[in-house]
Order: sequence, then C-alpha cells, then structure tokens
Amino acid sequence: MPTNQKLKIIPLGGLGEFGMNCLALRWEDDIIVIDAGLMFPETELLGVDIVVPDISYLIENKQHVRAILLTHGHEDHIGGLPWILNELKVPVYATEFTLAYIEGKLEEHGLLDETEMIEIAPKEKFTIGPFTIEPIRVTHSMADCVALAIDTPVGVIIHTGDFKVDLSPLDDKAFDLHTFAEYGKRGVLALLQDSTNVERSGYTPSERAVIPRLDEVFSRTKKKLFFSCFSSSVYRIRIALELARAHGRKVSVVGRSMMESTEIAQDLGYIDIPPGLIIHPGQLRDYPPEQLMILISGTQGEPMSALSRAAVDNHKHARIEPGDTVILSSRIIPGNEKNIHRVIDHLNRREADVICDDGSSGLIHVSGHGSQEELRLIINLVRPKFFIPVHGDYRFLRRHAKIAMETGAVEHAMVIEDGDVLELDRDDARKKDKVTAGRILIDSGSSIDVVEDLVIRDRRILSEDGVVLAVLAINKKTGKVEREPEVLMRGFGGADITDQARETVLKTLDGLSPEQKSDYGMVNEKVRVELKRLIQKSTGRRPMIMPVILEI
Repeated sequence: MPTNQKLKIIPLGGLGEFGMNCLALRWEDDIIVIDAGLMFPETELLGVDIVVPDISYLIENKQHVRAILLTHGHEDHIGGLPWILNELKVPVYATEFTLAYIEGKLEEHGLLDETEMIEIAPKEKFTIGPFTIEPIRVTHSMADCVALAIDTPVGVIIHTGDFKVDLSPLDDKAFDLHTFAEYGKRGVLALLQDSTNVERSGYTPSERAVIPRLDEVFSRTKKKLFFSCFSSSVYRIRIALELARAHGRKVSVVGRSMMESTEIAQDLGYIDIPPGLIIHPGQLRDYPPEQLMILISGTQGEPMSALSRAAVDNHKHARIEPGDTVILSSRIIPGNEKNIHRVIDHLNRREADVICDDGSSGLIHVSGHGSQEELRLIINLVRPKFFIPVHGDYRFLRRHAKIAMETGAVEHAMVIEDGDVLELDRDDARKKDKVTAGRILIDSGSSIDVVEDLVIRDRRILSEDGVVLAVLAINKKTGKVEREPEVLMRGFGGADITDQARETVLKTLDGLSPEQKSDYGMVNEKVRVELKRLIQKSTGRRPMIMPVILEI
C-alpha cells in the first residue's frame, strides 16, 4: 500500500465541549459523517436558540461526503441535522427509532421529501464506498442506540456513540459485549469512546435501579402525582406508565415533546399501553386525585414548558395543588440550575412535595453513560492500537486518555480537539494540520439566520433591524407593575409602532398572575416573544429585543 494513503479522523464538534457531536471519517475521496448534533446556548448568547458545529470543511468537500450516520436520537447527536442537510444533500443512516425521531424534525424544516433515510440494524453490515459498517447494539438512556464498527482499508475503527453497559435493560435488548470482544480478537486500529462519565468511579446502575424508589413514592402519594423526565427517556416513561397501572392511576400526557415521544415509542412497540390507561388532559377533573398521574414535559425548567407553566398555576389542564407530588426524574444539565431551582421554588409555593435526584434514599434517576469501570471493560475487550476519547470538555478527554493507558490494553491514547486532523495507517497515528472548526449560532426563527460570531451578529442586527428596549418597573414583593412600561426603538427607519408596542407589553403583563410577574425569567420571555411577534408582523424586521426589568 502506498505510504501516502492515510485514514483521516476529523472531529467537527463534541471534542472540547459537551454537545454538537459531529465527526468526519475520510479515506481518499470518500467522507462519512458520524452524528450531527447541536448544543444549547449559554445565557450570554442573547437571541441565539441553538449552536451547531461549523461544517465549513464538509461544505468545501461536499462532492466527497457520502452519508451521515447517526448513533442515536438525542439532540446533541441529531439536532444539527437540518442545518447540515440544508448544505449537503446526502443519505442519512440510522436505526428505526432514531429515524422516527428525525422524521418530524426534517418535516418541520421542509427537508423530509428530499432526504433519503436508510434504516440500519445491529449486526447487519452495509457498505459506503471504502467503508464497511456494522452497527453494534449498545444501551443508553434512550432506545435503539448503536456503536459503529467501521472497517477501513487500514483497519477497524469503533465509535461507541453514547453508552452504558446495561445487561438487563427493560426491552431485553442487552448491550452486545460479545461483538465488541470479537472485534477485539480480530484487532482494532482505533477506539473512539464516550467520555461523558469519565469522572465517575464504578459502574452506572441499570435503568431498572430506579423502580424500587419510584414504586415507594407511588405507594405513599395520596393525591395527584406529576412525573417529569426527559421526553426521549422512553424506558423511564415506560416505568412510570407501568407503576401508574400497578397503583391504579390513570395517566394523562401533557406537553408536546412528551406526547410526540410517547406516540413514537408506542408505535414502534417500545411501550405497551393497555386500553383505558391514558386519558385526555381535559378528563383530569373527572377522576379523584389519588387515581391520577400526569406525565409532563419540562424537567429542565424551560420557561414555557408545561411543568413551568403548571408551577405558576398557568396551565389549562395541569393544576398542581397542595399535597400533590412532583417527581423530577432526570439530571440537571449544566447551565440549567437556575431555571430548575426556580421551578422547584414555585412548586413549593403550590405546597407540592417535590422529589429530585438527591441520592438520599434510593435512585429516581440513573445516567445513560458508562462510568469508569464500564469504560475500562470496553477498552479491555476491544484492545485497540490507538485510543481516542470523544464527547466532553478537554479535561474529560485528557482524564479518559490517562485511564485508557492505565488499562495496559492500549498502545497509544491520542487527545484531539475539534478541527484536528488525525491521520492513521496500520502502524502510526499522528495529528496533521487543522481544519476550520467552531460553532455556528442559529436563531431558529429561520433555518438560515446564522450568526458567525456573537459580536458580528449583534452589529448586523443593530445596523439592519435595530434594537428594542422594553423597560418594566416591577415591585419585587407584590409583583405589581409600578409605572407604565417604556418602549424604546432605534433603527427602524421611520416605522413608529412605539404605542402599539407599549400596549402589547401592557396586555402581556395584564395576562400574568402576580406570581408569574415575580418570575423575571418568565416575564422576560413572554414580553420578548409578544414584541417579536408584533414587530415582525408590522414591519417584517427582526430587531434585537431586550426586556429590562427594574426591581422596585
């Protein structure tokens, strides 16, 4: 084989941060892409809805990109797909459940009809150019997840995707240790492994580990029970439904994402819902509280989610009353602490019993990612020549590389970051060159409203569409609006709708309860959304809208 032929591994997202996972694998003129994730923005990225990887490298080489392969259906692995497919018209390979998840997303962006979606399944090999790929069943916090074993001209590369080693999952489709071991016997050139839980010692418990504590909570709850988890956590939803049935409770599903996820899981056979168990939210008043469970979305305290609205008594159907129990069966995603604690505070104002994952008396949540012993187990089974940690901040990647070398099963551990080009042949791996990598900030009001950089975005908006400041003076103790709001508009080129905007702000505030008015996150978002709607309708412009709340 000519020495100039090298396999290139090029991460474009997810190595150096959590989220927006995306990695290119290149052999000569053929490129395949593994995952197409997004990341949610930090609070300082005003006006930005999602963050996706910079795919300049793929666009520059679009004639060579053959396909996108998805390991599973979490947003940090599929959320950037519409953005990438806008630029690259390539087939998407994924398992049945993952395809069902992306279908609605692609339809929403007008991409469904023009995208070729190809279903893959564990143990069923397929070929794309010089790559022969075998999906391997792995377990995670959602259904139908796979690792990818990719046979290349210089050897086998295994990408684990997100995983934990659950040998007794609810769907009885256990982690396929045998296939990992078989590849280990044959020889693996490189292992790319999920680093998310590298700082946790021991093993991650099975999904079944939450059942005893949840069963105990169901047993002692005397009134309504609200159950909130990630809408993609199909196994957790299944546990909640089975416990509701066992404890004689009817179930109402509240929140768009929760309803969509439950329907997909039921259609594909991951959840078996007996007739009569599910009732419409409008029927909640027809049953005594001790016979009800509300499966509700909003576990991360998103300001407009069903749980957030119910927490401030502003949901049409989901009413939280004294003595009700609210279970938050999920982890806190870093950055969401403030929102979640705010919602918990409101729930306590409703005199509800709030149960979080404090670890004090049994588990109500388990992670979907493998801890240190599981990482070591897979490394020892695969025994790769080269080890590359993926998914995580730099310190996680470095720690993971150290753990891999300590096993003695790895010849070399390579820490690479977004944009690095790692070149491999049968004997050698080294970093060569860098490609453009970074993040693209997107305002999801339009799939092409892209922000190259926050400062550039702000300057563009200010120069083209102007800025709107809505100044509100709210009494911190009473929630009362102390004086008429001031609305300042700059850069509108003669479109004076100040009076209409002031009326819109007043109308929005009048529609909020005193408790909602004391929740500045909700006030801010409500005012911003309503002003955005008015201004777009009246002027067609998309100015920067900044509600400013003054505490009196």
